Amino acid sequence: MKQQLGYKYRCYPTDEQKAILARTFGCVRFIYNWGLRTRTDAYFWQQKELWYEDLAVQLTTLKKNENTTWLSDVSSVTLQQTLRHLEEAFDRFHAGTSEYPTKKRKKHAQSVTYASNAFKWIGGEMTLAKMDEPLQIAWSRPLPEGQAPIKVTVSRDSADRYFISFYVKEDIEPLPVNDNVVGIDLGIHDVVTLSNGEKSGNEHFFTQEQHRLKILQRRHSKKQKGSRNREKARLKVANLHAEIADRRRDWQHKLTTKIVRENQTVCIESLSVENMLKNHCLAKAISDVGWGEIKRQLTYKAKWYGRTLVAIDRFYPSSKRCHACGFTLDKLGLEVRRWQCPECGISHDRDINAALNIRAAGLAVLACGGVVSPSTAKAGLAHSDEAGTPLREFGESPPYSRET
Repeated sequence: MKQQLGYKYRCYPTDEQKAILARTFGCVRFIYNWGLRTRTDAYFWQQKELWYEDLAVQLTTLKKNENTTWLSDVSSVTLQQTLRHLEEAFDRFHAGTSEYPTKKRKKHAQSVTYASNAFKWIGGEMTLAKMDEPLQIAWSRPLPEGQAPIKVTVSRDSADRYFISFYVKEDIEPLPVNDNVVGIDLGIHDVVTLSNGEKSGNEHFFTQEQHRLKILQRRHSKKQKGSRNREKARLKVANLHAEIADRRRDWQHKLTTKIVRENQTVCIESLSVENMLKNHCLAKAISDVGWGEIKRQLTYKAKWYGRTLVAIDRFYPSSKRCHACGFTLDKLGLEVRRWQCPECGISHDRDINAALNIRAAGLAVLACGGVVSPSTAKAGLAHSDEAGTPLREFGESPPYSRET
């Protein structure tokens, strides 16, 4: 089955091309904010829901307005694509997967999407609409042979770096099937701990550069607002932030690819990272490790390569529960890295024990099709069957096995 994949490259536009892109960024930003305000007002005042087709008709009239004739200076395709992006943002909001769309701002990263009728792809060279010369692209890896881009997106980050993303249809071969099942415990001391005992450690990408960043930010704050020196200082801060993000993203991709390649089934907690960031004592450390990005990468890579990703209940007491006997502690502070089960006497590494519990709970979810909740993890009384085999009850719905 063909998948739509994106290939992202660094590009180096000329001064003339930068001017065209800047004008395009401004127009698509204006149209996005205009469409957002139009839809919001229509629903608030008239209880009427507007869609892409409605805004597309109004866009034609808007371009003829004497106050917004400058919208015709850029490709009309980019403006239509922006309205489609707005439609997708509202679809995600209605589906409950994201918040209500917000305005795009000039100081944030900018991007614009060109459909296939707004660029020329000839002999490996990309020429965008309104441009006379092809873009200079740093080809870090080749595009799939015989595949023409469906659409492209040009973006500029806060460090004034330009990128171009090619979207192509490509067949992804599933990886060979194996019997490996792994549970993943996400943490701060070790970002990822696997149920087989492997630990990823924590590179502390932000912490390593925190002192350097402090110096650059202080220099930036002392520059006169609106001056060229202030803009130069801002770029230095932005470049350092981009370097930190690039290093973290590279590390995350290598880690998640390794996990997906080596294991057929991956079990992970469905953490609410957004709510956890409200803890001001841990917010910086949680943001530095990037749990949300790790889960996102595992999700789409598992889909690509024919792997199974299982998410268990976020409230499941994986750290407090003994994976050997099922006893659950009432409390377990974050500072406790090792603990001994008071019932069976086994000494646990906190993270490995959690990963083993997540693995077992994930298999139960996969087998039974239910949700492993905290109520099924209460410690029960041990008893034996007629053959003398020790058994343990974990509530009415045993999370790790089912009767056959």
